[in-house]
Amino acid sequence: MHQNLRRATTLWAAAAVCSPLLFNSVSATAQTTVPTAPPLKIGFIYVSPVGQAGWTFQHDQGRRELEQALGAQVSTTVVEAVPEGPDAERVMRDLVAQGHQLIFATSFGYLEPALRVAAEFPHVKFMHAGGHRGAPNLATYNARYYEARYLAGMLAGYTSQRGVAGYVAGFAVPEVVQGLNAFTRGMRAVNPKAEVKVTWLNAWFDPARERDAALALVAQGADVLANHSGSPAVAQVAEEKGVKLVAYQSDMRAFAPKAQVGAVTHHWGSYYTQVARSVLNGTWSAQPVWAGMKAGMVKLSAVSPSLPAQVRDALARSERDIVAGRLLPFGTMSDEQIARMDGLVPGVSGHMPANARR
Repeated sequence: MHQNLRRATTLWAAAAVCSPLLFNSVSATAQTTVPTAPPLKIGFIYVSPVGQAGWTFQHDQGRRELEQALGAQVSTTVVEAVPEGPDAERVMRDLVAQGHQLIFATSFGYLEPALRVAAEFPHVKFMHAGGHRGAPNLATYNARYYEARYLAGMLAGYTSQRGVAGYVAGFAVPEVVQGLNAFTRGMRAVNPKAEVKVTWLNAWFDPARERDAALALVAQGADVLANHSGSPAVAQVAEEKGVKLVAYQSDMRAFAPKAQVGAVTHHWGSYYTQVARSVLNGTWSAQPVWAGMKAGMVKLSAVSPSLPAQVRDALARSERDIVAGRLLPFGTMSDEQIARMDGLVPGVSGHMPANARR
């Protein structure tokens, strides 16, 4: 068993059913124990510790909701802080060897290892977050984070006094580029002269570097911060420096109670429950999923009640328009074009890194 493995299981008592049987006017009672099916073993692989907020925390909240919904029908295993690459492949093989029938690989860099392991074990179902290629027993899933990012940019535009936002970004993969561009478009919808300064980490989770990047952006004039990274470090810098924060992944008010004006939050519980149910009832398919605000996978949450009513009303109207399909953050671009996005829109101050990942 992998050294980072921890089990999270729910055990319920099996039910005994008593049935009255009648034979020639003689009443007798026979007790029959209904056999319970073994639980579906589900593995979750995380790129960082669960912690108290962030990317992995939200996926683990989804796992917990799945357990609550399905009870004794499932048994889940969590493996935390697994680097992308060979370690991820070893962990997947460990989970298969332990009898897991459904495995969620929740980081972009887990795709290639997942494809290799899936090819060897066709009886196991794999789910990969953010991937662009599947297999008969590997489905990809993702949220249209950029929809809520557009609203987050609007919020930044309304709250920034200088018209300058700082954006701490992980890797330059399409998902991150989409979010940065949508944020910038949203901010410029409010302030056409707004500027979004971006710093690339080339890491998903590195609290020290996230902090350094946020401090540098504030020093460069940003009075509102946003991020696509895995720890609360950016939120903590916003609180310390007295600038505004539009948080990402989780509601970060625990770390930035004064700074946060809203948060783009991820919600996986309903989807994870749906996937597990489909495996249990034999209807699972490898159909990719890319859902957004309408499906509830991503939301603009915790909008500060201290904001002017007209700001909150404008955000609510734009949210309704996005859900209804009347407002498209990227206009007439096709899903295929959005999925392959690899350039920056006007208003972003910075460049795509030379080692951008596709």
